[in-house]
Amino acid sequence: MTDPTTRSKWEERFREESYPAEPDPSPVLRRYLSAAPDGRALDIACGTGRNAVFLAERGYEVDALDQSIEGLRTTRENAQELDVDDRIELLQADATQFDYPERRYDVVTISFFRTLDRLTDIEAALKPGGLLFYQHHLRSEPPAEVGPSTDRYRFCSNELLRACLDLTVLYYEESSERREGKRSATVDLVARNSHGGTQSYPETRWPPAR
Repeated sequence: MTDPTTRSKWEERFREESYPAEPDPSPVLRRYLSAAPDGRALDIACGTGRNAVFLAERGYEVDALDQSIEGLRTTRENAQELDVDDRIELLQADATQFDYPERRYDVVTISFFRTLDRLTDIEAALKPGGLLFYQHHLRSEPPAEVGPSTDRYRFCSNELLRACLDLTVLYYEESSERREGKRSATVDLVARNSHGGTQSYPETRWPPAR
C-alpha cells in the first residue's frame, strides 16, 4: 500500500501547482497513436491529465487513474475546458494496488510512474492489438537533475525494454536533454499486444520528430 506521506506529498504538489497543470502530451505518443485501435484507453498515474485529456480529444473513452484527488480535480478541469469531460472517467485509486481488468483497453499510457511489479497485469488489461505507451526517468551518468531524487524510482538502462519483450516493441529510445537548465534522462517505449515473427509496423519519419 502507498505510504501516506508519499500521497500527501503529491496532494500538496498538485494543490500548490508546483506540478504543471496543463502539460503537453508526449510527442512520441502523438506520433504513434495512429498505430493504435480506436476505443477505450487507460491513463495510469494520470497526474493532471497530460495523456488522458489528449486521448479524449482523439475520441477515446478514457479511464484516468490516480491516487491524488487534487490531480484528478485538475484533470477534470482541463477536460472541461476542452469539452471532453464526458469521455473521461476519473478513478481515484493506487495504481500499485488497482485491480486491472483483463482485455479491456485499446491503449494504456504511463508517464513518469514506476510500476514494473504490476506490468504483467497492465499488459493483460490490453486487448489483442492494443498499444502500450510508457515514459519514465532513467538512471544516468552524470546523474540526471530532473525527476526522482534517488535512483530507486528510476529505470536502469534497457530495464523497461527487457520487461516488455513479450509484446511487439514498435519504438524504444533512451535519451537525455536539458530542461530549463537541468539535465533530464528519460526512456520512451511504444509496444503492441501482438505476437509472431511477422508483424505490421507504422510508418515513421526519419529522423523522428521530437
